[in-house]
Amino acid sequence: MSIERVTIAPGLEVSRIWKGGWHLAGGHGEVAEDNAIEDMAAFVAAGITTFDAADIYTGVEDLIGAFRRKHPDLAERIEINDKAVPDYDALPTITAAEIEATVDRSLERLGVACVDMLQFAWWDPARGDYIAAAKVYDDLRRRGKARTIGGINFRTPEIEAMLDAGVPLFSHQIQYSLLDDRPERSGHVQLCLERG
Repeated sequence: MSIERVTIAPGLEVSRIWKGGWHLAGGHGEVAEDNAIEDMAAFVAAGITTFDAADIYTGVEDLIGAFRRKHPDLAERIEINDKAVPDYDALPTITAAEIEATVDRSLERLGVACVDMLQFAWWDPARGDYIAAAKVYDDLRRRGKARTIGGINFRTPEIEAMLDAGVPLFSHQIQYSLLDDRPERSGHVQLCLERG
C-alpha cells in the first residue's frame, strides 16, 4: 500500500495520513513504551511518516525521541508536527523567553534541532497577546527551530489578524469533518484558500 503525499508548504511534503500522538499521552491509559515505539516503526514502514505531537501530550515527545534513537534509519524518513500550548494562566504574562524555553524543551525531548511544523494554540484570545506570541513563534522559525508554523483551533478573525500582521501561518488544525462543517459556514475555509 502506498500512502499519498502532499505538499503543505514550500519544501514540506507530508503523508496524507498522519500518525497521531494524543492517544499515547499518559492520561488515556497505560502506554507500553516498547510497543508504542515498534508501532511507530510499522507506521513509517507503511508510508505514514508524519508524526503529530504536542507539549501537552504528556510523554509523546519523549516517545518519538526514543523511537528516533532506536530506529535512526526510519527516523530520517519522518516529519514531525509538534504543538506548543502555553498554560492558560500564563497567557497574560508569558514572555518570548518563556515561549522559546518551552519550544527548546520540546526539541530536546524529540531529539531534533528543528521540527517540520510548529503549531501553536492560545486558549483565549482575550487573555494576553496571541499576535505577539505568533510573532515569537515565527521568530523561532526564522532562527531554524521550525521549518513552518501554524495554528490550532483559532477562529476565523484571529487567523485573519495574524496573517494581516505578517505571520506566515502555513496550516491551521481545527475540527472539520463531514459531520462538522462549521469551518465552511464561518468563512474559515474560504479565508484559508484565499490566503494560501
